[in-house]
Amino acid sequence: MTGAAATPCFHCGAPVPAGAPWRVHVDDTPRPLCCPGCEAVARAIIAGGLDGYYRFRTRLPERPDTGRRARPETWRVFDDPELQADFLHPLDAERAAVTLAVEGITCAACAWLIEHRLNALDGVTRSAVNLSHHRLYLEWDRRHLALSRILAELASIGYPAQPYMPDAAQQHQQHEERRAARRLIVAAIAMMQVMMFSIPHYIAGDGGMSAHFQALFNALSLALATLVVGYCARPFLRGAWRDLRSRHLGMDVPVTLAILGAYLASAYGVATGGPVYFDSVTMFTALLLGSRYLEMRARHRHGRSGNALAGVLPRSALRLDAAGREQVVPATRLVAGDRIRVLPGEGVPVDGVILDGASSLDEALLTGESQPVSRGPGEAVTGGSLNLDAALTVRVTHAARTSRATEILALTDRAFSERPRLLDTAARLAHRFVIGVLLIALGVALAWLAIDPSRALWVTISVLVVTCPCALALAMPAALSACHGRLRRRGVLLTRADAIEHLADATRVIFDKTGTLTRGRPRLAETHPLAAGLDAARARALAAALEAHSEHPIAHAFAPYRVPGTTACGVTRQAAGSLSGEVAGRALRLGRADAVMDAPPAPPAGDGQWLLLAESTTPLAWFRLEDTLRDGAEHAVAALQDAGLAVELLSGDDTPAVAALARRLGVTDWQGRATPEAKLAHVQARQAAGERVIMVGDGINDAPVLAAADVSLAMNEATDLARTRADGVLLTPRLGRLAEAVTLARRTRRLIRQNLAWALGYNLCALPLAATGLVPPWAAALGMAGSSLVVVGNALRLGRDAATPLSDPEEAAP
Repeated sequence: MTGAAATPCFHCGAPVPAGAPWRVHVDDTPRPLCCPGCEAVARAIIAGGLDGYYRFRTRLPERPDTGRRARPETWRVFDDPELQADFLHPLDAERAAVTLAVEGITCAACAWLIEHRLNALDGVTRSAVNLSHHRLYLEWDRRHLALSRILAELASIGYPAQPYMPDAAQQHQQHEERRAARRLIVAAIAMMQVMMFSIPHYIAGDGGMSAHFQALFNALSLALATLVVGYCARPFLRGAWRDLRSRHLGMDVPVTLAILGAYLASAYGVATGGPVYFDSVTMFTALLLGSRYLEMRARHRHGRSGNALAGVLPRSALRLDAAGREQVVPATRLVAGDRIRVLPGEGVPVDGVILDGASSLDEALLTGESQPVSRGPGEAVTGGSLNLDAALTVRVTHAARTSRATEILALTDRAFSERPRLLDTAARLAHRFVIGVLLIALGVALAWLAIDPSRALWVTISVLVVTCPCALALAMPAALSACHGRLRRRGVLLTRADAIEHLADATRVIFDKTGTLTRGRPRLAETHPLAAGLDAARARALAAALEAHSEHPIAHAFAPYRVPGTTACGVTRQAAGSLSGEVAGRALRLGRADAVMDAPPAPPAGDGQWLLLAESTTPLAWFRLEDTLRDGAEHAVAALQDAGLAVELLSGDDTPAVAALARRLGVTDWQGRATPEAKLAHVQARQAAGERVIMVGDGINDAPVLAAADVSLAMNEATDLARTRADGVLLTPRLGRLAEAVTLARRTRRLIRQNLAWALGYNLCALPLAATGLVPPWAAALGMAGSSLVVVGNALRLGRDAATPLSDPEEAAP
């Protein structure tokens, strides 16, 4: 340790521990550093071209954090593999992702600092802060960087974090609210008391009150104001210090300058007998704390939907052994194939299929549906739904970590991995606005020093207070957060950052047919054998063997006709979705007629979709499939058309079936027999013509076009590939939710514009009044707090369930 103590940190001068790995190269020479915080700051200085700072500095700076929380060993417990299994999401053999709950975030400047520091670490591939919920989504290479090092880095720059787990996050939110409430209460009581001490001075005027009482009241006001500044205003002071260290100005900088300026000047007035304005200091702090407390409560309310969803999965389950005996086990130990019993009033712990019993299930948190659904033997149940009526015996199909509720949470976290362009614009605007405010305040101070030096300080403080860009910084995040929460409650889960913006800009909606506008559960209605010696049962068995290797909804129509011992090998998907493979030594092909044979025979008469089974150039059998229209599809199409969107049907099914469905729905633009390549080319052609396309689909063949559309939505029963390619998922089968999403996105855009116009208009109007000395500091504080509350209140109108954008006739029905 002696040798280590003899080597000072190049950045801060503190002793460098033995074997410390932190280095920075200055003038091509490696310089030792004592901690990751110093390394992050030094690298940021060098990367910004400010290395001259080290050549000309006259004293060493303070270290970002010398406490225990900045040491990697403090966080090493989170490197334990068993513990990481609860919150880590492996991406591949090398990379992993995690969502962290971060303390201390106040504005966009905090997000910039966190992302800037973490992206500078070797091994971090992506970091993104969600300002609404104070969460950080992180992807990194586990071979080069331990999670404890990342957590220590965050703590060293003032943002302690821990893996986001709903229970812990909920407790942290409650603790944060209680702490903010205590600060607000103390500031409010001190404000009222200081104002009582100030009233005699205002009434009596100069010289109207004895010097002894004046000194007493000033001393008491100083004591109370010191408590307010030292305790209540601490979040603003910490935020401003972080902003100054990172050289990225946020809203806390002008706030802190105003608070400290007024406090120090008033304290100087107490000592010299000059004017004091402790009432303005305490009032400004209390009003700002009040507006931020209300904003925090609103943010927490909209963030609790994710916590509630994660909390619906029970921690234990009743597992049945071979003899039918019940055993209580952790839900995390359940595996596919286990049998469990779900009692009335209990939650379903994992996804499964009902073996015995029938009951009603409440799936509101998963799908947004307010009415319970009935489930019986053979039907699927979803982990997280609530059993209402009778006991069920369920066979587990997915473990807890792969349940649908967990998947929904993972898709939600994916939305946090990218920041919408709107928020980036707002962050840049607020940063530039703060710089402008500080320059204007400096100009106002110089002008008043020439006009009336006695008023220069208080006019400058009024300018700093009245133009604080709190409302500007909250305008977009508040509206986007409220919109996401409202859509989630209505069963529309958006998983991409810019999905709301693209929904608002959309001009055309393109639907797939099977599984989207129809239920996606086709039924085999007819079988027509064509080859001699082949009966209908054998034809169905051959087709079922091929379809057993497909995830397309058509495969479910053939599932009841699978025969043990009749299996297919070498099955591949060919053009137009046809399947080819070998069954019982015969090379077979099943699919649309023109995709199976060059010159197929004409299909029999009958509505529906016809599939042809063939062996080489020999047709073997025709199969007719029937599918039913999804409930509410006609209303959804009409609502979209009423909203000014062009509606189009694009399907790979036979042309007659597509044409019949288009006529029934009133859709004039439609196309049948579209291959995945043709769908992709069609959407790209629409986009090249200047249209903004929403694509709705559900199958593997829709994945390319879902990825290419401006915004895409997968149905609630879509394949895994379709859900991961889409920008959102309809958790409910009601297509009317799509029209609601478009309407709500447009309302969100209007509200964002209203909020920005209000924030900018308020500042432009208030600034000249404050600069000319017409607005005292207490009135400036009141106006600033009121402006922030107007913006938040306007955004929260989006979250009110009482104002449903579009009515759904299915919900109105009893």
